[in-house]
Amino acid sequence: MSPPRRRFLAATAIALAVPTWARAASRVVDVWKGRGCLCCEAWVKHLESAGFNVTVHDVGNKEAHARLGIPLKYRACHTASTDGYVLEGHVPFREIQRLLLERPDAIGLAVVGMPRGSPGMDGPAYRGRRDPFKVLLVHKDESATIYQSYQ
Repeated sequence: MSPPRRRFLAATAIALAVPTWARAASRVVDVWKGRGCLCCEAWVKHLESAGFNVTVHDVGNKEAHARLGIPLKYRACHTASTDGYVLEGHVPFREIQRLLLERPDAIGLAVVGMPRGSPGMDGPAYRGRRDPFKVLLVHKDESATIYQSYQ
C-alpha cells in the first residue's frame, strides 16, 4: 500500500473513531447576555469546557429573543444560537449535543427559570443544592415537549 493511501486510511479511521457528538461540540455558539451576569458567565464556561466555541455579546438578550423567535413563556436570562437552533437559559451541553445530532424540526431548547444545579447555577454559592428541572424542546408552533428531565 502506498504511503499516501496509508495516510488517507489512517486519517479516515481517526475521523470515524471520534464520536459524532464530539464533532458537533466544535461548533460556534453565539450567546447574548447582560454585562456582569455571573450565572450567564458560568453557563458560557460550561459550554467552553465541553468544546464549544463561544462568542459572547454583552448587550442583553431582548433583541435576540425577538430576532430568534423564542416565545415569551420560555425566555430566560441569556439566549444563544447555534447551527439554526435557539438555546434559552441554562441548557446542559449534553442536550445541545443531542439536539445537533438529532436535528429535530424545532426552534430549539429552553430551561425555564434559573433552577439550582443546572449549568451556571451550580457553583459553590449553591452548596450542592439542586432543583429538578426540565429541558424543553420548543416547537415552531410555540408549544414544547420535555426533551430531558433532571432530578
